[in-house]
Amino acid sequence: MTITLYGIPNCDTVKKARKWLDAKGIDHAFHDYKKQGADAGKLAEWCDKAGWEKVLNRAGTTFRKLPDADKDGIDAAKAVRIMEANPSCIKRPVVEHKGGLLVGFKEAEWDESLG
Repeated sequence: MTITLYGIPNCDTVKKARKWLDAKGIDHAFHDYKKQGADAGKLAEWCDKAGWEKVLNRAGTTFRKLPDADKDGIDAAKAVRIMEANPSCIKRPVVEHKGGLLVGFKEAEWDESLG
């Protein structure tokens, strides 16, 4: 099974997820937001599947530094615009696989979906 893992290479959570995939022998392609950007259509699709509240990383430094006007009144469309303009605001990692979508790295959830 080949999956696509989206993230930022120096993120500790992404590193843990990639190590987990390697240990399980799961082939994966890596999409680096910093080099390859974030596609608005893909972000909207993830928000439809998982909810923008889960996909948008509101706990990170990048989000917290946004102007209050950007953080007020967020809905799915506004969340997509924020994440497209600021890929560091995307919860990491995101994994697309044949059975669905994983947002963030929780080993038990990954074992159930991919293990």
